[in-house]
Amino acid sequence: MMDFGLTPDHEAVRNATREFCRREILPHLHDWERAEQFPRDVIPKMAAQGLLGLCIPRRYGGLGLDYVSLGIISEEFERADTAFRVLIAVHLGLNSLALLQWGSEEQKQRYLIPQAHGEKLAAFALTEPDAGSDVAGIRTTARRDGTRYILNGEKTWISLADVADHFLVFAYTDRAAESRGISAFIVERGFDGVSSASIHHKLGGRIGNTGSIVLQDACVPVENRLGEEGEGLKIALSALDNGRYTVAAGAVGLIEACLEASVSYAGQRQSFGQPIGKHQLVQQKIARMAAGRDIGRLLYYQVGWLKNRGMRCTREVSVAKWMNCDNAFRAADDAIQIHGAYGYSDEFPVERYFRNARGSLIYEGTQEIHQLIQAEYALGYRTDKPLSRPLPPYPFEEDL
Repeated sequence: MMDFGLTPDHEAVRNATREFCRREILPHLHDWERAEQFPRDVIPKMAAQGLLGLCIPRRYGGLGLDYVSLGIISEEFERADTAFRVLIAVHLGLNSLALLQWGSEEQKQRYLIPQAHGEKLAAFALTEPDAGSDVAGIRTTARRDGTRYILNGEKTWISLADVADHFLVFAYTDRAAESRGISAFIVERGFDGVSSASIHHKLGGRIGNTGSIVLQDACVPVENRLGEEGEGLKIALSALDNGRYTVAAGAVGLIEACLEASVSYAGQRQSFGQPIGKHQLVQQKIARMAAGRDIGRLLYYQVGWLKNRGMRCTREVSVAKWMNCDNAFRAADDAIQIHGAYGYSDEFPVERYFRNARGSLIYEGTQEIHQLIQAEYALGYRTDKPLSRPLPPYPFEEDL
């Protein structure tokens, strides 16, 4: 039976993460935003709380909490600022969980454990200048040369590009095999031929670090291939299910932030002799935010419930990402309208919410892609097979 009730552990995770954001993030956001400064000093503090390995089993250095907890911290970090939810999404959702799902024991010992401890930061490198939604359109290549692969290509719009220690990189090992010729590699920043550069002056996510990864005859040991040759697309899509989960959950946090700001302002701002919250069209916008928040939580709780049982959730996470991000962008737009001219300046946080919400309609699958996915499921053109290597169900084996 499906149960969406939160446990005491879930409530403790929510409270601890919210307090962390109140203490370490919220007081500095305005200055970080204006400086477009990525606050690297916050990362060790997140690591000390165990947040960078939250749902990684304890035997691999994590806290051993469940996947619903991952959704909860994603919601709380996005409620503070998108950049910190993105850090969780990329380091934990896209990279570390992919290593947990697809990595060899040696790879887990070498890479997953220090990532779970927060000693090393990890990123996910799939998107290229000419390949976004069309994953098979990537041009990066990996040529086998004895005990190593030689990688050449460029990745762009990579979160944590200039700060991550490890990258999960996707490249063609057999172009003739089309999408079945893509393979995945764990690439260290220090490998020969690896360089990065930041992208500045973004519309939103200004605190977050985003950039390009350039691979010029980059030498990667064979033992750093994740999975078998040709499994790269499977690995990428399964990782994206995890990343999309954090985006869907984070969108709920952004709606909550918009709702809190709007309720506060609507109770204080007077027009026509009464608080604007008394006006029905303002109430309509407030009601829409509250409904979007509650529906969004149910959608991502369902995905977390499925993940806890080791079940594939590609359809469910796609609809959660699509609907929650749509509702978050609408909530941010409504929040600016409620604030009027003040919402158009950075005196209030709602203009930042609006800018940050816009990005989520693009990354981790555009809204158009998710609509096509849902249509294909409904029409029977798309069905899911169980993954050959699913995420380990919760509770993890060591806790049974």
